[in-house]
Amino acid sequence: MLLTLAKLLEASARLHDGRLCPRQVLGVRMSLLAGRLLGLELPQREKRVLAIVETYGCAADGIAVAANCWVGRRTMRIVDYGKVAATFVDTVTGRAIRIRPHRLARERAGLYAPGAPSRWHAQLIGYQHMPDDELLEWNEVSLAMDLELLLGRAGERATCSLCGEEILDQREIRIADQVLCRSCAGDAYYRPISRSYEWVERKTAPAGA
Repeated sequence: MLLTLAKLLEASARLHDGRLCPRQVLGVRMSLLAGRLLGLELPQREKRVLAIVETYGCAADGIAVAANCWVGRRTMRIVDYGKVAATFVDTVTGRAIRIRPHRLARERAGLYAPGAPSRWHAQLIGYQHMPDDELLEWNEVSLAMDLELLLGRAGERATCSLCGEEILDQREIRIADQVLCRSCAGDAYYRPISRSYEWVERKTAPAGA
């Protein structure tokens, strides 16, 4: 059974302590449009649609609710470009649609909310009533990464040859005869801070020890 826009916005607001914002509305509207363009029912009941979301925060929550795509279910992937945009992929056919707000959406929103007390409220109200082609822009795209590799294979495990940590879902990198995690292969988002036992002993030992 298809959920109405109002029900989806209500569900999204519950993730934000009952508060609704314009970007949540955008996320919900983007998902509903994606379903129509792909010819699929969203929110999905299975795990057919993958949402690749280009920002964290409110829009991602709207997408999660309206598409039923979640990080924990492996149906949402965050690629943080700092953009309120998302690509919806039909993992059966390989079709992918990228959707983003129309560049004039903010200005047009006021036309659909003439009594709004502020631009923020105009966007909140207007985004719920604007036609798709005034609110959003979209185009079909091809993925730069192989879809099968992007999805990975749940349950697959490997062990990094350098750090010894477990790697899930085919995310290992193979270089020559080594199996490496992304961190050890040079694609780390962190740098370890070494705290050797000997260094701690020297710092805490009494003078003259």
